Amino acid sequence: MTQATCTFDANNYLGESPVWSVDAQALWWVNCEQPAEILRWVPSTQVLSRWPMPQRIGGLVTREGGGLLVALADGVYEFDAISGAVTLRAASPLPAHVTLHECQCDRQGRFWVGSFDHRFPADRSAAGGAFFRLDNGVLTPVIAGIAVANGLAFSADGRTMFAASTPQRTVKAFDIDPRSGALSNERIFLSLPPGDGHIDGATVDAEGGYWLAVVAKGVIRRYLPNGALDREIALPCANPTKPAFGGRGMETLFVTSTQMRIALDGPGSAANGGLFSLNPEVTGVAETHFVG
Repeated sequence: MTQATCTFDANNYLGESPVWSVDAQALWWVNCEQPAEILRWVPSTQVLSRWPMPQRIGGLVTREGGGLLVALADGVYEFDAISGAVTLRAASPLPAHVTLHECQCDRQGRFWVGSFDHRFPADRSAAGGAFFRLDNGVLTPVIAGIAVANGLAFSADGRTMFAASTPQRTVKAFDIDPRSGALSNERIFLSLPPGDGHIDGATVDAEGGYWLAVVAKGVIRRYLPNGALDREIALPCANPTKPAFGGRGMETLFVTSTQMRIALDGPGSAANGGLFSLNPEVTGVAETHFVG
C-alpha cells in the first residue's frame, strides 16, 4: 500500500500551488493568506525559505530564464526572489471581492489563472469569477461563472485542459488548440457525489492520469483519461489542497494542505497545514515555464 508522510511541517493556513523546479531541484508553493507568502523548500539541504506577499496570493508558476509569475489578489505580478519585489504584469479586471486564484501554464507556456468569489459560501449562488488566459499583458476571460477555481491542469500532450468551479462538484475537460489557446468541446470529466469531499487542486502524470486532491476527505485520487477512478490514496491530513510531481526523476508526489475549517473533524486532521509526499509508482510531467 502506498503510504504518504508529512515531509515538512509548514504550518500553512492555506497551502496551495506546489510547483517543482527541475532547474533548482526545489519545491515552490504558497500560503494564500494568514499570512500571504511564497515558500521554497530544497530537499537536498532541508532549507525552507519564505517571502511575505503584500496581499493574498493565489498561486505561482516558474518563468523561462528564472523568477516566478505570481497571481496576487488584484493582478498577475513578476516576482524576484533575490529582492523579494513584485512588479505588476497584468491587472485583474475583477471587483475587489473576487481575487485571482489557482494558476498554471499550458504546455506552450501560456499563463492561465482562475479566481475566487469571496461572497461564497455565504452566498451559495456567487460565481462572479472566471478562468483567464494571459494574452499580451491582458487577462482574457475564457470560462465564466466561476465561484472557486480549482482542478486546473493540462494533459501531457498539451491538447486537453481540465478546470473546475468547486461548488459545481464537477471537473470539466476542454480541447485546447496548441497554437491559439482556444478552448472547445467542453465536457464533464468527473463528478463528486454530495458528501464525498470537495474538488481542489490537480496535476497529471506521464501516463495520462489525472491526480485530484479531495479536500475534506483526506485523499488523493487518480483518474484515467476516460474519467474512470483508478485508485485512491489516504493521507495523514483531512484537507489536502493540491498535488505536484517532483524529485530528481519526477517520481515523488508532493501535496499541500490547509488548516481552514473545511472538515471540522476527522482522522489526521491535526496534520492539516503540512507538506506531504508519497511515491505513486508513476512519474510526473515537468511543468512548463511561463514564456513571455
